[in-house]
Amino acid sequence: MTDEQLLRYSRHILLDELGVEGQQRLTASHALVIGAGGLGSPVALYLGTAGVGTITLIDHDTVDLTNLQRQIAIQERADAARLDVLVEQADVVIDCSDNFATRHAVNAACVAHAKPLVSGAAIGFDGQVSVYDTRDAANPCYACLFPPDAAFEETRCATMGVFAPLVGIIGTIQAAEALKLLAGVGSSLAGRLQMVDARSMEWTEIRLARQAGCAVCGAR
Repeated sequence: MTDEQLLRYSRHILLDELGVEGQQRLTASHALVIGAGGLGSPVALYLGTAGVGTITLIDHDTVDLTNLQRQIAIQERADAARLDVLVEQADVVIDCSDNFATRHAVNAACVAHAKPLVSGAAIGFDGQVSVYDTRDAANPCYACLFPPDAAFEETRCATMGVFAPLVGIIGTIQAAEALKLLAGVGSSLAGRLQMVDARSMEWTEIRLARQAGCAVCGAR
């Protein structure tokens, strides 16, 4: 690392769990962020300031005035048609999308390429975050919790609204989980779903297990 990098990331390097080697792993890593909106903006911000070497953002949405209430970074949109290739190239994938179709497509690609997936969602005052890392045979994938053929009500910020700071809370946790995975620090949220009610700021944790009958990861 250069003297400038050592100074810039010195507060990270001072952490015994991270050090120079951990920071070098971050600098050499590639993170793929799906969704550059309310969740994706803080994720990209913290990954970038932490020194992640390559960050790819994908978003199909069109930025309009209503997005600015909760988004702190607006990026040029990338084409998601190359999702499978981009997932294969990434070291970690962070799903900040707002619909089940995208989440299931991202999850399937992550399972196929054995990439850890950090998933977050925020609607109204309710948020949730977890890590789906099927490199461990005991860990579930996103489809274990939300089967693709099940009927779930589609909820989006555009119709349901979202408490502005909530996306920052969930997005920051997603960034932290991604950084831990990239640096090889601590234990991830794999097998655990964290949920928060921002009205009371009460957190609930649910333990998750791989489902043998899962159409995506069950046979792996």
